[in-house]
Amino acid sequence: MRKFSFIYQYITNPRTVGAIWPSSKFLSKKMVDGIDFKKVKYIVEYGPGTGVFTKKILEKRSENTVIMLIENNEEFYKILKKKYNKQRNIIIIHGSAEHVQQYLLEYGIPYADYIVSGLPFASLPNSVSKGILSNTLKVLKTGGEFVTFQYTKVKIPFMRNYFPNITLKRELRNLPPAYVLQCKL
Repeated sequence: MRKFSFIYQYITNPRTVGAIWPSSKFLSKKMVDGIDFKKVKYIVEYGPGTGVFTKKILEKRSENTVIMLIENNEEFYKILKKKYNKQRNIIIIHGSAEHVQQYLLEYGIPYADYIVSGLPFASLPNSVSKGILSNTLKVLKTGGEFVTFQYTKVKIPFMRNYFPNITLKRELRNLPPAYVLQCKL
């Protein structure tokens, strides 16, 4: 998808798209830096958009690692299908991250080692954020990690209700600059 089309998606779906521009390669690198790609079996990505983080995950993963992408935006979902449908061990879902538990059950995936999220929690309704984070806790393996980014710190206290241990990193080489949150239980 062209950046202009990304902007169009933001304009027509500002609560769920959350940004006017795709994430930078610098933010992508920070988002996946903490993943132990030698040991990981299952990675779930919420709101992959055009697949910027997905690309970085696929570059680093082993062939046997299963990646599940959950994208709610139909246009982004179509782009992801076109880009990654032929990749081995990748599952692309058009749906809501609120239903992650259901999707994992459908595909016989017992847990997620890591969940990487591009969701704009600051603009999502609180009830949706609560549903997503509650279900994230249900599927995340003990010792697993939830990694997300946000443009502000406003949702960090809310997220601490679910993940008391949050490591924060700043990425200034993104438009706009972002905070990467590595969340552990």
